[in-house]
Amino acid sequence: MIVVVDFGSQYNQLIARRVRSHGVPARILPYSAKAAEIRALAPSGIILSGGPASVHAKDSPQLDPEILALGVPVLGICYGMQAIAHASSPGSVSGAGDGEYGRAALAVSDDPLFAGLPSDTTVWMSHRDAVRELPANWRAIASTPGCACAAMRHESNPWWGVQFHPEVHHTEHGERILANFVERICAAHKTWNLGDWIERHVESLRAEVGARNVVAAVSGGVDSTVMAALLHRALGERLRCIFIDNGLVRTGETEQAVAIFKSVGISLEVVDASAKFLSALANVEDPEEKRRIIGRIFIEVLAPLIGSHDLLAQGTLYPDVIESVSTHGPSARIKTHHNRVDEVLGLIKEGRIVEPLRELFKDEVREVGRRLGVPHEAIVRHPFPGPGLAVRIIGPVSADRLALLRAADLIFVEELKRADLYDTKTWQAFAVLLPVRTVGVMGDERTFGNVVALRAVTATDGMTADWARLPHDVLARVSTRIVNEVRGITRVVFDITSKPPSTIEWE
Repeated sequence: MIVVVDFGSQYNQLIARRVRSHGVPARILPYSAKAAEIRALAPSGIILSGGPASVHAKDSPQLDPEILALGVPVLGICYGMQAIAHASSPGSVSGAGDGEYGRAALAVSDDPLFAGLPSDTTVWMSHRDAVRELPANWRAIASTPGCACAAMRHESNPWWGVQFHPEVHHTEHGERILANFVERICAAHKTWNLGDWIERHVESLRAEVGARNVVAAVSGGVDSTVMAALLHRALGERLRCIFIDNGLVRTGETEQAVAIFKSVGISLEVVDASAKFLSALANVEDPEEKRRIIGRIFIEVLAPLIGSHDLLAQGTLYPDVIESVSTHGPSARIKTHHNRVDEVLGLIKEGRIVEPLRELFKDEVREVGRRLGVPHEAIVRHPFPGPGLAVRIIGPVSADRLALLRAADLIFVEELKRADLYDTKTWQAFAVLLPVRTVGVMGDERTFGNVVALRAVTATDGMTADWARLPHDVLARVSTRIVNEVRGITRVVFDITSKPPSTIEWE
């Protein structure tokens, strides 16, 4: 086992995910965990996660120095590296000016942590503070143009620190670095695989649910479909699946969901509550308020359909959890997910919610779906936010604006599929309707219409993402079709921002 000590990173579960990808179990513990608690787990190694705080800030999480004395290898990542330096003498951590965010060129020296890497590589940085003075008996083993000590190691003990994030997809050789630590340095045994997880989880779901029935709120997307397939294997006919049409779905979404569930032998009930949702969202502009309203009404519509002893199932993934609130450490909230609003959190406290996928990432969910026989067309579908098109319309939501966005989004997806880019070169792609009107010329006449932004990203798990380099001829066809076919849209723009610093969704 590898223990991940959580200092509040948005990526703590992603670190555990990367460890699991090497066949090694991982356990996340809060930074407040005592060394004795970690020792009792007999880990092969310890990883100290990043975090949003400064080691100098009041009440910031600090490293228990006794953890370094447990006699197992330790790797500090970002804040974890700074915490090591801050806890050691005479280590010094201070502000790094404007900081480093996004890709950085890393020069590495010969070290077991970097075995098999070229001398120069690309890593993903996200920090303001940095180690300015190395503690005694430590030495720098890597640097970037903006960070003289981008990695360090102890001269006699198996302790390392890296300022960058090897766990994220966009660190070029991050998998190799973590493999070097987990497999070579820690010599951890490979005792975990996804197939075993499915069988164990089916049994644990049966134990968790007991004799009760489960109502699953589903959308027909990857997450909810795989969740339903997993619950159906565990519970059979004691599972009831309901699709709530909130009026915020894409063109043909409801019919497609019914067909997908029928293909895996699960009947799907459809409840049309679109009028209720759209009425509540009228004139609401704040994205957090949109999410809270959608979450509240979702429960209001669903509650009468749930028996007094039934459980409610949700297709929540770990990114939903960690971006809303940390379950282990002092993470900063990025946004409230519709399945993490107060009404849902209340049901969780009552023990009325079952979330079979809450510890998994999107790529793992897709693999679970393949193993459960979920159709390919459902597995490769791009992620779609629970609040639907409400968070892809910047500003107020109305039937007219929804119609514009649906039409533009459909064209974008059609052209990506036609160019064989949908499930090969993009992880997620969609259109966003902006609260901006702009002048145009059509038929020798002046027009004044709406602006649509196209968003397409590459990723593996959604925790980090980069904008997709789509062919210009494809973008040209999409733009031409949208302004020609969607009356009311005058201009199309393309979003070229990575995550971080942006999120994938605009709201």
